[in-house]
Amino acid sequence: MMSSWQLEAEAPAGRGVTARRFRLDNGLGLITAIDRRAPIVALQTWYRVGSRHEKFGATGMAHLFEHLMFGQTESLPPGEFDRLVERTGGESNAATWVDWTYYRLSLPTRDLPLGIRLEAERMQRLVLEHTPVEAERDVVTNERRERVEDDVDGWLDEQLMAQAFTAHPYRWPTIGWMEDIRALSLPDIRAFYRTWYAPNNATLVCVGDFDEAALLDLVASSYGKIEPATLPEVARIVEPEQLRERVVRAPKPIATDRLLIGYKAPGQDDRDWAVLEIVATLLAGCPSARLYRRLVIEKELASSVDAQLTPFRDPSLLRLAVTAARGHRADEILAVIDSELAQMAAQPPVKAEVEKAKAIAETDFWTSLVDVDGKAEALGHYETALGDFRKVSELAERLAAVTVEDVARVVRSYLNASRRTIVIAEPESEAAGEDGEED
Repeated sequence: MMSSWQLEAEAPAGRGVTARRFRLDNGLGLITAIDRRAPIVALQTWYRVGSRHEKFGATGMAHLFEHLMFGQTESLPPGEFDRLVERTGGESNAATWVDWTYYRLSLPTRDLPLGIRLEAERMQRLVLEHTPVEAERDVVTNERRERVEDDVDGWLDEQLMAQAFTAHPYRWPTIGWMEDIRALSLPDIRAFYRTWYAPNNATLVCVGDFDEAALLDLVASSYGKIEPATLPEVARIVEPEQLRERVVRAPKPIATDRLLIGYKAPGQDDRDWAVLEIVATLLAGCPSARLYRRLVIEKELASSVDAQLTPFRDPSLLRLAVTAARGHRADEILAVIDSELAQMAAQPPVKAEVEKAKAIAETDFWTSLVDVDGKAEALGHYETALGDFRKVSELAERLAAVTVEDVARVVRSYLNASRRTIVIAEPESEAAGEDGEED
């Protein structure tokens, strides 16, 4: 008997496109969005497991699976998964982050059945033996060495999270600590797969040119007999309020200072998140943005300035990344940042400035949804991290509703020194003897 589907929700997903969420008897979610502008499909599988679901001392497990899932299965020899996708002219990739792991296929419409077969196969029949596991472990340790230990920006990012969070699992890197990656045991790896890679912990997202009824039949026949797993309860860990500025400095093989500053911010589902997204745009979203103009153009203290609000499920960070110009130091830059934020808090930006920032942020948002891959990624992220794909359209409404008063309020509430963590990399020749931490 074929498993049955239940239609749970539907909502617009861009102009002329409607997304619908179905649920199979075994808990598998399926989000469909038909877009017939080209005979292609984006097929993505989102699992509700990321680095936050790992245990202390066993970090890097979720990211290791991002690599292992392209390996041998019970019916596919090593390398066959990628070969089959490449023959279609399609592409495959994957990503792991704090709240999720997802696997993406971009395929011609005619090859959608192949994509479904491949994804169902690796959800339940992955071969986890010593040789393939150790080969991927070596790949991951080399990746960590290249992207973190031998890369200043990677080191800055890792240190910021480790210092900004003291209790929440966001404090450890998604790639994992090196000693943990090396120590992950084969029994623990297999247990992680049996626990999290299950239909009731997954959502398939299919966007593009396809027949929905045929897709429902195909997914039901491919996944319907896969048993759900007993999912562990994920502890809700509340990060203690930060009351004092945290500063870390270290010498690195660079020519000028680099700063990464993280201000404590709410999770993406909070009403203030959209306001902070506009604040980030006001600070560094374009050449006329406040910090870019002051630091790069007017005072020539920096060669680059970037602002990013991390879209995490739980409270996160608004990050400012700055590279100092030659002859200038981090403390000069911090003084300008503090001055600019104090001015924004005391005297709100004029309406025209806020409206320009809103136009930039809204354009970036809608641009990310133009192609089928972008639509699928947005639907998958909101469904997996925030629990409902319909919140994609809600974010656009929240961005459009931001006011001048909102901007001043959140700057006063969130962007103050007591709520921030600063990581500074200094040129080795100038920072000798200064390696350490301030508090």
